[in-house]
Amino acid sequence: MAGSSHGHTPAAWTGVTIACIGFCIAGVFMVAANPVGFWGGIAVVFLGGIVGGAMKAAGLGMPKETEAQVRARTQTATVTATAQPATAQTSA
Repeated sequence: MAGSSHGHTPAAWTGVTIACIGFCIAGVFMVAANPVGFWGGIAVVFLGGIVGGAMKAAGLGMPKETEAQVRARTQTATVTATAQPATAQTSA
């Protein structure tokens, strides 16, 4: 998975960080039995998704693959899947 750079963008890091802070806020207020604070934390979680999406729309996320990139990735996967594994030769 590390080869795909999945989520290694400013938009992803910012959105997840804000959502994590919102989760912590909601957790603290849930334990404190304060429903208003809990729902405020949930709102912060959703805000993280909105901010991440807005940053992606502004060009700070992963660029979309072109049709040529999709075809190249598919062809590489097909060639890799159909290749025969090398057999080990043993001496008798």
